[in-house]
Amino acid sequence: MTGKRIVFCTFGSLGDIHPFLSLAREMKRRGYSPVIATMPVYRQLIESQNIAFHAVRPDIDVADPSILRRVMDLRTGGRYIICEIVLPALRESYEDTAAVAANADLLVTHPITLAAFLLARKTMIPWASVALAPMSLYSIYDPPVLAGVPFAETLVHFGPSFQRLFLNAAVFLFEPQWKLFRKFEKELGLPRSPNPIFWGHSPSLALGLFSPCLAAPQLDWPPNSHASGFPFFNQEQGISPELQRFLDSGKPPVVFTLGSAAVGAAGDFFQHSAHAARSLGVRAVLLVGRQPPNRADLELAPDVIAVPYAPHSLVFPRACIVVHQGGIGTTGEAMRAGRPMLVVPHSHDQPDHAARLTRLGVARSVRRNHYNSKTAAQEIETLLNNKRYADRAADIAASVRGESGAATACDLLSGLLQTRQ
Repeated sequence: MTGKRIVFCTFGSLGDIHPFLSLAREMKRRGYSPVIATMPVYRQLIESQNIAFHAVRPDIDVADPSILRRVMDLRTGGRYIICEIVLPALRESYEDTAAVAANADLLVTHPITLAAFLLARKTMIPWASVALAPMSLYSIYDPPVLAGVPFAETLVHFGPSFQRLFLNAAVFLFEPQWKLFRKFEKELGLPRSPNPIFWGHSPSLALGLFSPCLAAPQLDWPPNSHASGFPFFNQEQGISPELQRFLDSGKPPVVFTLGSAAVGAAGDFFQHSAHAARSLGVRAVLLVGRQPPNRADLELAPDVIAVPYAPHSLVFPRACIVVHQGGIGTTGEAMRAGRPMLVVPHSHDQPDHAARLTRLGVARSVRRNHYNSKTAAQEIETLLNNKRYADRAADIAASVRGESGAATACDLLSGLLQTRQ
């Protein structure tokens, strides 16, 4: 099997890139030849890991605040990504993906790499699909909290019959948005597929790259589905000397972060967070990103530090509490660190993760439009004073650390390749 060529197709923020990088590195270690096909902006990152890179359009700047603000809109963010970024570039994406997949032995696809989904069906290249978050393995028995849906937190408590009707109604109502996809699908001579966002899974292998603690396998998951655990991407980059000195100089701080996407639509999140830390008299680390507005008007107490970035895998274990947006990468690192959380979901899968973490007993949650210095301080104080959150977080961390997400996923990918010899 040595040298088999695997093309990993992904798209999005670092939370979408890092899991694929982790799998690619592990497959390369096993003697395979991985290629990551994604947006040009990630070329340097991917090649720095000695992984082959192939550019796939659309070519967008994932750090552009004007894009990130639209992407992270609670109500319309998902529609913006699909209808204004992905679908208008579908033909170009297909052309780029077809070029890199011409001699591939296996395709591994992200949920919204729709061109790769079409290519796998057209060419019959062996194919595995990936669900980075539970929402992408939609279950009527464990329904997600959908961003932007009124009363979404309440709707999940209705039974499977209601969930089936709700899902089918949602798919029907949004079908007109898929005209470009349907037109190209027909031109390729392919039969009409079910909605690829909800049912675009490979019949051979559907990988859930998250811990079963976050979402256990369900009866209506696709055949050949597996929750492998988080494929953590451990970076070589360390903590800055300034941050290292701060962490070493006192008690574990509260860490405030918005990941790699929501940080571009932070609004007044960091200003309120700094005020909350000051009012509580707690040490705090603010990971504010590189957008100048996130530093504007920050009133930092002497025991609060603001830095552009630090690897979550290195900072979270040094924290007492993690306040974050609920992205899947950030969620996984906070679960592994075993720290109580305050989740402030912005959009996409984040409200669902907030609900799941709350049900696990490791987190509390505040809606983004309700987050201010007062509510933040109240929620953080509850997490600090109620030991059950810390105890439960430690229990979950032990389970997550016992999983080998990348190795398990790559075992399954290797097994699929072996069956296709």
